[in-house]
Amino acid sequence: MSLQVLLNFFLALVWMFMTVSFTPSGFVIGFLIGLGIIVLMRRFFSKRLYILRVWALISLFLLFLRELFMSSIQVLSIVIRPNMNIKPAIFEMETELSDDWQITLLSALITLTPGTLVIGISEDQKRLYIHALDFEDIDSAVSSIKNTFERAILEVSRS
Repeated sequence: MSLQVLLNFFLALVWMFMTVSFTPSGFVIGFLIGLGIIVLMRRFFSKRLYILRVWALISLFLLFLRELFMSSIQVLSIVIRPNMNIKPAIFEMETELSDDWQITLLSALITLTPGTLVIGISEDQKRLYIHALDFEDIDSAVSSIKNTFERAILEVSRS
């Protein structure tokens, strides 16, 4: 991936020298032309295009913002209810993630989402123990996390 980024910057600089346009707009145009060249030559790279990983990272960030907003609304509705009829619970979630940074990122995303908190990780780093403020069903809670955050992290880290 870093080779592709460096190549894209190099092609942008070559474009700037060829057009004798040393402006930010000249660099952006050269960067986009370089990106087009890299896309056309993608079969010569052993790894997937870096722009796909950048897109996956942006979509993970947007997913987090959406989940943050939705869970904030849920926690707000719990707080402003006249009677706090909540069912807090701790549940276990088995994860497919293997790298330390992936598990750390998943734990941070779960903890930063209001109403949930990662309270522990197993020794083999395959299970997370999560506290939920208002818990209904273990299968829906686990599948919600797996289908959102875990899937997005796997997409970012895919080669």
